[in-house]
Amino acid sequence: MKKLLSSLLILSSLLPSAAQQTKILTAEKHNEYGLVYTLPRTGFQIDVVALKETKVSGPFYKYSKIFTSDANVISEDAEKWTIESVRITPFGSPDPDNRFLMQLKAGATTFISVGDDGMILSINKEVGMPVQESINVTQLEGVKTTGKEYLNFVDEDFISAQSSYKQAQLLAEELMEIREAKVSLTRGTAETMPTDGRQLEIMLASLENQEKALMNAFTGSSWKERVVRTFTYIPEDEGKTVLFRLSETGGVVDANDYSGEPVYISLKMTEEAEIPVDAKGEPKKLPKDAVVYCIPGAGKVTVSYLGKNLAEEEFPMSQFGMLFGLNPSIFTDKKEPSYAVFNTTTGALEELGTMK
Repeated sequence: MKKLLSSLLILSSLLPSAAQQTKILTAEKHNEYGLVYTLPRTGFQIDVVALKETKVSGPFYKYSKIFTSDANVISEDAEKWTIESVRITPFGSPDPDNRFLMQLKAGATTFISVGDDGMILSINKEVGMPVQESINVTQLEGVKTTGKEYLNFVDEDFISAQSSYKQAQLLAEELMEIREAKVSLTRGTAETMPTDGRQLEIMLASLENQEKALMNAFTGSSWKERVVRTFTYIPEDEGKTVLFRLSETGGVVDANDYSGEPVYISLKMTEEAEIPVDAKGEPKKLPKDAVVYCIPGAGKVTVSYLGKNLAEEEFPMSQFGMLFGLNPSIFTDKKEPSYAVFNTTTGALEELGTMK
């Protein structure tokens, strides 16, 4: 087995890269009537959605059962990271070892469509680069708190209290007053009623905010945050390597950050390309000065963590393929010139037809 050569590029955010522009190359005197194109090497974009769950204990959690009858409390601060989802998306990267020249004669109307990186897209037909869809997730569930919001609603009696028990008692009394006020407003029995529905809505929202802050002082609070990280993996051959690590405190960290447990990415060939055969079952011969394309093989990509597969999928790949070609004369035929469309991920021939 060849030594695994992979490129792992860590992107700091999910902001999509700028869309590639396509270029049309025509045979001109300045390029000596030769069109240069490059075949792709198959790479993979790994989108990781990590979930961070934060718990903040309330300073009066010991008294929650006494004053609020709520025994479901958070007694200590905690932070937990998990991997929620992994998406593997193949893409094509220009292979500098597979660059070719299509030599034409003066006056030829044949043209090649390539990406701005020189990767071939089509011949005699204009096509665009595929657009990678971004991941949209709910970034925050719940409300971030410091655990001290209740201090915005305490009075001098609370501040001068000599014990935490007394402070908890005063908070509980304030909590009851807030709840009674909500009931009075809802039933329309409050001494001072709002003049309209909008004012009522604002007053109830304010009381709700105060009640939540005081309850959090007893029961604690928690919220969830999602972080999306994107990695690029361009393998040369089969093998296994660390893609990134998951840290209890830092979340998704670099592969060389040993504060976390490794998340591996591995590649195994599942299908090797074969030379195409003719009607007699004989291997076809490569045409002279052929327009080269790739007949891809296939490989299985697996992302795993602590022995569990997070994502596993099989993809066509140029790395396990072989090069073949088309007779260039079909593209320069004056009566019925052909066109071809190639796969931007593998370099495979996707479509071949006659121009009308």
